[in-house]
Amino acid sequence: MRRPKSAAPRRQPLDVMEPEAGTEREPVLIDLALQGGGSHGAFTWGVLDRLLEEKWLEIEGISGTSAGAMNAAVMADGYAAGGREGARAALDAYWRHVADAARFSPFQRGPLDVLLGRWTLDHSPLFVTMDLMSRLYSPYDLNPGGANPLRAILEKAIDFDRLRTSPVKLFITATNVRTGRGRVFRNAEITPDVLLASACLPTLFQAVEIDGEGYWDGGYSGNPTMTPLVRELTSDDTILIPINPVERPGTPRTASEILNRLNEVSFNAVLLKELRMIALLRQVADPGNSEGAQWAKMRVHLVRNSIMDTLGYSSKLNAEWEFLSLLRDEGRKAADAFLEADADNIGKRSSVNLDVLLEGV
Repeated sequence: MRRPKSAAPRRQPLDVMEPEAGTEREPVLIDLALQGGGSHGAFTWGVLDRLLEEKWLEIEGISGTSAGAMNAAVMADGYAAGGREGARAALDAYWRHVADAARFSPFQRGPLDVLLGRWTLDHSPLFVTMDLMSRLYSPYDLNPGGANPLRAILEKAIDFDRLRTSPVKLFITATNVRTGRGRVFRNAEITPDVLLASACLPTLFQAVEIDGEGYWDGGYSGNPTMTPLVRELTSDDTILIPINPVERPGTPRTASEILNRLNEVSFNAVLLKELRMIALLRQVADPGNSEGAQWAKMRVHLVRNSIMDTLGYSSKLNAEWEFLSLLRDEGRKAADAFLEADADNIGKRSSVNLDVLLEGV
């Protein structure tokens, strides 16, 4: 159960410094909610890199799914090792490992896409072949050994023993294949298998077995899961870093556009449901009901971005360093814009109008 705010001890940053008079804000305890989205998670890397520069933002916990889970675990481990700068260095190293591994990936952009500066793999012969094959054959047929190149990267990038004692609390979601329900894993439970399960797309990889149960991508059941941030943390401010656009103009026409939009809608559905519940509880919560009051007083903030509107599904498999660097830089720009517009709201009020989610309900 969530601890009463008055009883919560103040956690100082690992690398706390003496602020110069009048130059630092009073620290505010926050938590983060990180969506998944393959290599698009490099955008989140950029946002985190920028937020970590703000010493007044004390990160209590992170809920993450898929690529959001990778960012969360890498950041929490780096923070345990070397504070804010350790977290930033760990994220940089992780994404460099991803780019290095991608040099040997069969999924590469076609010559015309390279020439025109497009990041899509839609015209890559091997990607198109894989996409068609995935509709006829399962990963158990095409990859009987269950190999996943991310495993070696995670084992190199994260000290899982150190992660268990990180001051940053983690909540990583994966979807139980049998029940269809999400399972949230916490620091002491997180292993390479847990992170691989959280990012396991069932058309590409075999289900990851944990405790005798098969798991798929957590995006199907919580992208990310908000509940533990409310129930188990003392922070009342959540900064949501989305990857999948909630809205796209127009109606998709081509097969790839339709599948891309379907993926976005399904991976946003559970998150929008939880945000809608927060909006509803704000209107009807009984102050005497501690559970409802906790949800009602949650302050939500959103790091907005526009670049995802220009990217499709196939680019989530593009891990070229140039592309990852572009997304990182866009993430830093988005974080700058967020801080300029909404920094004063953190610790005081939500900067997102959740009531719009109740329209038409």
